[in-house]
Amino acid sequence: MKDHNAIKLAYQNAKAQYAEIGVDTDEAIAKLSKIDISLHCWQTDDVSGFETPDAELGGGGIMATGNYVGKAKTIDQVKADIEKAMSLLPGNQRLNLHAIYGDFKGVKVDRDQIEVKHYQSWIDWAKKLKIGLDFNCTCFSHPLADDGFTLASKNAATRKFWIEHVKRCRLIGAEMGKQLGTPCVHNLWIPDGSKDIPVDRYTHRALLKESLDEIFSVKYSKEHLKDSVECKLFGIGSEAMVVGSHEFYMGYAVKNNTMLTLDSGHFHPTEQISDKISSILLYIDEMLLHVSRGVRWDSDHVVILNDEMQSIASEIVRAKVLDRVIVALDYFDASLNRIGAYVIGTRAAQQAFLMALLEPFETLKAAEESGNNFRRLATMEVMKSKPFGAVYDYYCMMNNVLVGEDYIAEIEKYEAEVLVKR
Repeated sequence: MKDHNAIKLAYQNAKAQYAEIGVDTDEAIAKLSKIDISLHCWQTDDVSGFETPDAELGGGGIMATGNYVGKAKTIDQVKADIEKAMSLLPGNQRLNLHAIYGDFKGVKVDRDQIEVKHYQSWIDWAKKLKIGLDFNCTCFSHPLADDGFTLASKNAATRKFWIEHVKRCRLIGAEMGKQLGTPCVHNLWIPDGSKDIPVDRYTHRALLKESLDEIFSVKYSKEHLKDSVECKLFGIGSEAMVVGSHEFYMGYAVKNNTMLTLDSGHFHPTEQISDKISSILLYIDEMLLHVSRGVRWDSDHVVILNDEMQSIASEIVRAKVLDRVIVALDYFDASLNRIGAYVIGTRAAQQAFLMALLEPFETLKAAEESGNNFRRLATMEVMKSKPFGAVYDYYCMMNNVLVGEDYIAEIEKYEAEVLVKR
């Protein structure tokens, strides 16, 4: 366990160093404390859910690799793992649910029949923890998605099924927001696309627009529900064409005043979503950020404090849009301890935002506007060696969670005492 007096001393030294360049570390911590990060339930069990016993889902661009010990197999185990992860995280978190994680009590309920009652136990649990819930329709790993199309299918019956599913998901999300007193963000992602070169992209996209128009014709108060639509460059089985491309959903979000979801693993490796944020928020009120990490072609690796994560956080802070960006995690790695994956990813995202909040933005902006590019770049380089870690350690201590590497042993203890016995 870290010595609290040493942490306080290191923080005071760091505070003094940042004060020399006009940065108030206490103010940065206060702003960091207001960032809620929504944890994704599907990291606990590799996107299996509870539609059927021993479910092993996949398809539609979804693939969790690995078979590390301790996969959650029941709702109670998912809740226990989420609570354990949250106990090791400073600040505030929410939980992001997929529709397949309903409390179906062993009864088969198809997706066009789900109701609020199937998620009431989650709402009650969230009330107890005093956290908010977010929600996602599950438009993959289902017989009516086997041909690669759901809301954009040319089969009217298939579209009708999925439209009804998403309508019910929005209703459930609105009820979550109403009962918990904090808006539920419902995110819509579909796997629709083509493995090889299609000749009729236009019809599929016209059908998707038609489906979305019907879905969103039902209005809910934004105090209860916020809608977001998520784009992707390609997925497994949709390498040649994804119906819901960035251009499609960007246009739809602007025209219909929905949120737009940017997933940091959903674009070409040479693209940076940090560069898209300032453009998007000129035209829509809010956006949803799915924090992930792309490695080569795959998009769902555990988030680390890398250049892209830092660039995203810096752009949000510099543009002064923290209150207009909702942050959620989205990855699933079954090759390592799943609770550890939550803690690594959440802490990395928090550290990126803290580094951004500790930046002397006005000094950098003044240098830029005066044409002093040397001073701008030199200052940005100097900031990389500033003791932001001491500030984050202090933030953890303030929140009564383990500091630094101490959480590693605690997670390994939980694995030995709980996970290996499943």
